[in-house]
Amino acid sequence: MTVTPGVDAPTWPEEFAARYRAAGYWRGETFGRMLRERATAHPDRVALVDPAPERRTWTYGELDARADRLAAGFAARGIAKGDRVVVQLPNVGEFVEVVFALFRIGALPVYALPAHRETEIGHFCSFTEAVAYVVPDVHAGFDHRRLATRVKELAPSLRDVFVVGEPGEHTPLSDVPCDPAGPFDEPEPHELAFLQLSGGTTGVSKLIPRTHDDYLYSLWASNEICGVDADTRFLVALPAAHNFPMSSPGWLGVLYAGGTAVLAPKPDPATAFPLIERERITMTGLVPPLALVWTEAAARAKHDLSSLELTLVGGAKYSEAAARRLEPTLRCRLMQVFGMAEGLVNYTRLDDDVETVVSTQGRPISPDDEIRIVDDTGHEVPDGAPGQLLTRGPYTIRGYWRAPEHNRNAFTEDGFYRTGDLVRRTPSGHLVVVGRAKDQINRGGEKIAPEEVENIILAHPAVHDVSVVAVPDAYLGERSLAYVILREGAEPLKPVAVKRFVRERGVAAYKVPDLVEFVAAFPQTGVGKVSKNQLRSTAEQH
Repeated sequence: MTVTPGVDAPTWPEEFAARYRAAGYWRGETFGRMLRERATAHPDRVALVDPAPERRTWTYGELDARADRLAAGFAARGIAKGDRVVVQLPNVGEFVEVVFALFRIGALPVYALPAHRETEIGHFCSFTEAVAYVVPDVHAGFDHRRLATRVKELAPSLRDVFVVGEPGEHTPLSDVPCDPAGPFDEPEPHELAFLQLSGGTTGVSKLIPRTHDDYLYSLWASNEICGVDADTRFLVALPAAHNFPMSSPGWLGVLYAGGTAVLAPKPDPATAFPLIERERITMTGLVPPLALVWTEAAARAKHDLSSLELTLVGGAKYSEAAARRLEPTLRCRLMQVFGMAEGLVNYTRLDDDVETVVSTQGRPISPDDEIRIVDDTGHEVPDGAPGQLLTRGPYTIRGYWRAPEHNRNAFTEDGFYRTGDLVRRTPSGHLVVVGRAKDQINRGGEKIAPEEVENIILAHPAVHDVSVVAVPDAYLGERSLAYVILREGAEPLKPVAVKRFVRERGVAAYKVPDLVEFVAAFPQTGVGKVSKNQLRSTAEQH
């Protein structure tokens, strides 16, 4: 089935689109043309480095030519403009080749994560009526070829499975490229570029439709804020298909600027630190749990990390206590990032003072990012008060892919996206994330934002990480449970000591955790965020 603009993916009203074009946010660019222009301007500059299992590099000229040949091969196999192709590849150079090949013919990549399995992939392929699926042979001990065989049985639209590596019963990706027969039917800037996954952790992810115009704006605007240029060497430590390492400013932002993206096969310090030293990495992006691990490992690291100039931390709330540790240990600048694949992205700025950087999650990219902070009734709260974040703007979607019922709840009638985040705004316009509306703990009528309590506990010198969730309670409705990970080598703590530490910080008594449990690790989602859903499920057994 073809894509129907405005139905499959709600679009911006023309008055808004005209405003964004007039303001210069939407420049009329596409990803395919962007790569062509960079390849023409500096064909011999290194665009991409894939260091494992042996170091491979792609210049801009080579990446452009390989994307052309792969696009021609896809077209020869019947993949056409508007077709959906599920791409589930780890951080390998072929991922970038595939994506740009699809951009060039106007087919839509559907970004899946390496950790997804049959339920998610089967849904993505069936729901989008995907015609092709791109996988590795074996990754992290899992055979994706077998998964693909099962998924083909679930998704009748799926014609081809392309495999990076040994293909098994499927088609090797290396057999697909061919010489282009002529110009491609390229997409227009206002048309869809790809489908992303929503960041929600309940049920199957919704699909987020992004256009060339809106996403490219978020790239070049992020580059300006983060100081990305042709000398930037960005380490893609997180899964390349995730929004944060892709666009904030991410590998796509770095390619837009003519810099170099280096793909890390794993994000752990044992893998990443040698790459920082060898590739002279200047910038990277981490989620908070990984930032904690890097911060602790850097204190005893033997590798030269001196090239690293800026570390962006985002994808989830980064606590103030943890944020204060990063710059002195990694010896680089910290920039906090708070955003969502649906659109809105906030950054602290390079000229912000230290207190702003460690205590806020930044301010919006665009002057036309409209922000409302409202209470449960939808009325705006006073300045500085916490409330639910609503937003609309030149790179925030107006609706999910083929989800009209969900869109009626997720968006207001006048186009504001209900993010589900609880925030407050400082006088400078920076946002402070208080929590998630659905994460809020209602303890006998008293509302607790878990992040507030987590930040207090993280300040304890023996604590490495913490996650606070709700526990059902027959009397209060909900109580709070703090799952605590202790620092390596720290003296054991008792639950009463953690409670006393929180109480001594002068918070209201109802915010002191009712229960404390020490764990070795937290369950995580596929992109490295703490899975509070799994923690809540475990907590329900108390």
